[in-house]
Order: sequence, then C-alpha cells, then structure tokens
Amino acid sequence: MRGEDPGPIGAEADPSGAVPAQSISKTHVVFMLVVHAGAVAAFAWFSWGAFFTGLALYVISGLGITVGYHRLLSHRAFRARTIVTRILATMGSLALQGGPLRWVADHRQHHFHSDSDGDPHDIARGLFFAHVGWVFYVFPKDYDQRRIRQQTKDLCRDPYLVWLEKYDFLPGLMLGGLLLLTGGLSYFLWGFCARLVLLYHSTWLVNSACHSWGYRNFGDAHGTNNWLVAMLAFGEGWHNNHHAWPASARQGLKPWEVDLSWALITVLKKLRLVWDVSLVKLDATAKRGGVLVRT
Repeated sequence: MRGEDPGPIGAEADPSGAVPAQSISKTHVVFMLVVHAGAVAAFAWFSWGAFFTGLALYVISGLGITVGYHRLLSHRAFRARTIVTRILATMGSLALQGGPLRWVADHRQHHFHSDSDGDPHDIARGLFFAHVGWVFYVFPKDYDQRRIRQQTKDLCRDPYLVWLEKYDFLPGLMLGGLLLLTGGLSYFLWGFCARLVLLYHSTWLVNSACHSWGYRNFGDAHGTNNWLVAMLAFGEGWHNNHHAWPASARQGLKPWEVDLSWALITVLKKLRLVWDVSLVKLDATAKRGGVLVRT
C-alpha cells in the first residue's frame, strides 16, 4: 500500500528451524590481518596520486554499499533501471564485504532481530563482536545457502546478482590486480588495502558505535544517530532514523543530518534513472512523528 513501510522485504524470522552453531573462518581472519597490515604499510609507500586514487575508490565502493547493497537491494527504498541496479551492486562488490545476496540477508536479519540473539552483529554480545568479531564467524554451508535464498527471494530473479553472489570476490581482486600492475605497490596499498580497511571500519561502526553512542530522534526505535559515523559512511550513521523508517531512501531527516547517499539518489532521480523513491515526511501528529510516502 502506498505510504506503508514494508520493513525488510524478504526477511524470514527463522529460515530452517534450529539455528546451528557458527565456527570461526581462518580464511577471514588471515585476510583481515593481511589487509590491515597492508594499510599500515601504505604509509611507507605514500604518494599523493595513490592517496587520491584510494580516496576516489573509497567513495565509489562506499556508495555501492550504502546506496546499492543497502538502500536499494536490502530495503527497496527506490526502484532503478536494471543497468543502474547492476552497476551499483558491482560498485558494492568492490568493497569485498561479501556478495549482494549475503549482505542483504545479513542486513534484513539484523532488522528482523535487532539487538537480540538472531542479530548477526548483536550489540549485546559486546562492542568488539558487534564491530568486527561477527565477521569471523560462519554458518555451515548448507544452512547458510538456504538462509540466503529464503531471505533474498526477490533478488534471486536477477541472474546477474546471482552470478555476482557466486563470484563476489572477483571484481575486488581484479581491481587490486589492476592497481598493482598500473600504479605499482603504492597504488595497491592505498587503493586496495587502506581503502578496504577504512571502508570496513566505517561500515562496522554502524553496527557498533550506532548501537552504543549518539542521540535518538525516535525513542521507540533501535540504534542511535552518530554524526561521525554519518560523515564516514555517507549518511549511514543516522541509524536511529533508519531503524524507525527502514524503507526510507533518505536517512538524514533533520536539516543538519547530512546524507551523501541521499544526494546521489537525488541526482539519479533527476536523471530519471531511479523512481518510486520512498521518503519520510515529518509530521508531529503522525505515528513516530512522520509518514512514509513514495515520490
């Protein structure tokens, strides 16, 4: 129905009955150690060209996560042309945070079980776990695949997203190889390692800091609004707003709540590449002080 917040589309509370125990992935641990070591080493091979290349790629891959993986694929906050959807998803895959289906499944599960046992990065398990510890844990493969399929049925109709899920690491590794071949070690360390580390922690801060510190516009919703995280993560730090209105394409609702992801969506809408954009119109007399509409 027009104006209704559908919540996390496609989410299932319990995809297969009893949830099996998770185990630590040694591959994830080793990869994170190597990438973080590379980010530290980047300062020994500093060049302005490599630094600004890394910064540009940070913006591209970061907006791929926030606008593509999150607001478009996870919450269907707007509709987009197929080519735009696929470009945004590919940009998101450069962040090496997993494929679009897994990322969406985890995020929808987070909304369905916020700050409870079913939350993939439950803050009740401690700040370290919510920030980075959860990344190292994996479910058994058969359960994980079933969980992802059931929570992303709406996305599995696009064969490109299914392919990107299967080979999610390919665009990011190809980018790393291209940086090394064309720019040398400095460009690889800044454009691949340092970029990923900054992007990882800015994303993880939404799970940790934005469930611990900040203010709330909506006292009955999870999460907090944290301006520092919002600056680092292109508007994702207005997390209390997001939990109150998960289907809204704009998360910065107050005049001072800068939302760069929303700025990109606005540009895409003016270019008629996206439409049916979901927005909150603040109204003190309405439920939660606003109403969700499609524009």
